[in-house]
Amino acid sequence: MQVELEDRFQEFVRARWSRLVRTAYLLTGDAHHAEDLTQTALAKAYRSWRRVARSDNPEAYVRRMLVSCNSDRFRKRRVPESLTAAPPETAGRDEAYAWADERSALLPALAQLPPRQRAVVVLRYWEDLSEAEVADALGCSPGTVKSQASKGLAKLRTYPGLARAMGGPEHCHASTGGSTDE
Repeated sequence: MQVELEDRFQEFVRARWSRLVRTAYLLTGDAHHAEDLTQTALAKAYRSWRRVARSDNPEAYVRRMLVSCNSDRFRKRRVPESLTAAPPETAGRDEAYAWADERSALLPALAQLPPRQRAVVVLRYWEDLSEAEVADALGCSPGTVKSQASKGLAKLRTYPGLARAMGGPEHCHASTGGSTDE
């Protein structure tokens, strides 16, 4: 039985790794933190895989773990990074976050949002989850999702360069349900 469970977990990881790393990248804004965050969430999922696999939607369960692990990052004391004499060798870029390099205005804009608003915007509009799915992933009410999404989108609309990067101000309004005839 244990072998079958481990095989199902490995299959899950192979199928969902890129998507989970991409979500983590949007949450953290850093490729290395994104991979670390994804590995942490998957390690926790592995420990309770029997319960996770029985859930209606294991991916949503792990995504919630990912968001929780990201929130935990801000609660723990950070270890300072130190400079070295020589830079490390560069690793190959994974397609899970390579696409984001082309959208250089998006990450700084997302970084300006508080963690809860950022999580709501990423899950709701990038991952295309419903309000109920986002609420479930974040452990809050759909009303909280709506208000946090509204506040987050309003702040993103004011970010310099984001409207130009996304194809002009009309794109920002159209993509968020606003009027293009302002």
